[in-house]
Amino acid sequence: MEYIKSIAVLLLWGCVLMTTEVVAEEANKHIRQAIFAGGCFWCMQPPFDQAEGVLHTEVGYTGGHTPSPDYAQVSRGDTGHVEAIRVSYDDRRTNYAKLLTIYWHNIDPTQADGQFVDRGPQYRTVIFYDGVSEQREAEASKSLLQQQFKDPIAVELRPIATFYPGEAYHQEYYKKNPLRYKQYKKGSGREAYLNQQSEH
Repeated sequence: MEYIKSIAVLLLWGCVLMTTEVVAEEANKHIRQAIFAGGCFWCMQPPFDQAEGVLHTEVGYTGGHTPSPDYAQVSRGDTGHVEAIRVSYDDRRTNYAKLLTIYWHNIDPTQADGQFVDRGPQYRTVIFYDGVSEQREAEASKSLLQQQFKDPIAVELRPIATFYPGEAYHQEYYKKNPLRYKQYKKGSGREAYLNQQSEH
């Protein structure tokens, strides 16, 4: 009898594990990623972290020719890389179009030489699309936005490239150093610009 009970328990646990694996596999099917460059990556993380459906964000470097770059290399402006954010999201709870809206609302899309006080190729704005569908959505979103601005939209649209995660101290900088982050955001001019735009 004890033997039969043991077999029953093992079968039960087997079913539980199989069910858990199926649920996890199904959930993973709905996890997608999007990559945006919007100037200083510190300032791009909070709005995406707070968005419904976003599971995780990570700042780093992408789009250049130098393999495995670090912050010092990218800061020189000669690696071809930009500071960027990789957003992992559940496509059952949000979608690419909503992420594009968040992106547009947190940058100056007409600035071609960087973002706010940060100037240089490493701070240029880029949407890295993954496939034709994202490319079309990004193009349509950009065209629609252009109708709201007299100056041309300077944001580049480029195919997705290898993403290199940034150093640990850059991840969620706004949480680790909230006072310095707030001072930087205000001092850079980004905060005033975004507040002005939200009033229109």
